[in-house]
Amino acid sequence: MADINFDRAAKIERIEWARIPGKRPRPSGKNARLEVHGANVNPPIARITAGGVSGFGWSNVSPEHARRLIGQMIGDLFEPLPVVKRDARAIEIPLLDWLGRATKQPVYEIVGNVPAPLAVPCYDTSLYFDDLHIADHAEAAKFMADEAAQGLARGHRAFKIKVGRGALHMPLADGMKRDAAIVNAIRKQAGPDASILVDANNGFNFNLTKQFLEETAESKLFVIEEAFHEDGELYRRLREWLNQKNMKTLIADGEGDYSRHLLDWALQDRVDVLQYDIFHPGFSHWLELAPTLHGHGIKAAPHHYGNLVGNHVSCHLAAALDGFVFAEWDEAQADGIDTTAWAIKDGKALVPDRPGFGLEFEEKAYAKRVAEEGFAVS
Repeated sequence: MADINFDRAAKIERIEWARIPGKRPRPSGKNARLEVHGANVNPPIARITAGGVSGFGWSNVSPEHARRLIGQMIGDLFEPLPVVKRDARAIEIPLLDWLGRATKQPVYEIVGNVPAPLAVPCYDTSLYFDDLHIADHAEAAKFMADEAAQGLARGHRAFKIKVGRGALHMPLADGMKRDAAIVNAIRKQAGPDASILVDANNGFNFNLTKQFLEETAESKLFVIEEAFHEDGELYRRLREWLNQKNMKTLIADGEGDYSRHLLDWALQDRVDVLQYDIFHPGFSHWLELAPTLHGHGIKAAPHHYGNLVGNHVSCHLAAALDGFVFAEWDEAQADGIDTTAWAIKDGKALVPDRPGFGLEFEEKAYAKRVAEEGFAVS
């Protein structure tokens, strides 16, 4: 961790909050349990001001909570630095952004003492069930492979593919055939060196998981995520089966309402990759877990979706975690959030050497959103 010198007595003078609407390059379709996700994103963004410095970031802070935080000293909100105290975690992202801006350091230097430039592996998370209007499996596979080609053109070399069509949106047998055809087609499109991840959103059971993995064995999947609802015994059996088949596919889980036993299962080598959300339980939760993860070689791939800035926040966390595998990249743009300093090249997000999280927020656009449908307390 870098030296952190700042005015610890600086008090929070003002907290503003508003949602900033944005759009993806194309709409995201269905997954194994939900309907169309759409093109729109609407991240909740707070700005905190203390000591003449402002920090921005994702926040679910309420007006009542914000009022309680007004007047508190910045130095009292960390314990230890740079971990944010639990009562202040509703503003932990703008607080960390503030810390970076106040010390003129990128957050990745603060949490990991990693020098610039920083390049973080990331994956294209845009491959949903966009093919359900197509009856023929081969045509559907080509359609989805063409979507993967769009990600390749944007610089991605890793792709997460939603599977589990037979759980809800298609008859089971057809859904399983469609899933395998699409994964194998995307592998051919992306090439042998790309990393292929799949996410079933709990749409399989144990036997369907084995069937799917056998039908996609040629694609050499890097990760299978949320194959079924968390179950320590089934994870043990799946790990044994993968070992027997000499499949190198990693088991991942933890993005949503995860089991409290998930970390224990990872410590028992039943789960390989933890995916706790970057916003809830959050950035500081990951920092707290880091010593345990490092000591046992557990991998990390933080989840986020639909919040745009999660792409960038996750990249900074990579500096603090030895086992960081990928940042999830949900491409979107929003008026008033300047991401032009960022780039994706050869499968990695190139993180700018800018204070805070490396994002710039346009003052007039943000103030307009706060006035129209947000709040401000001071």
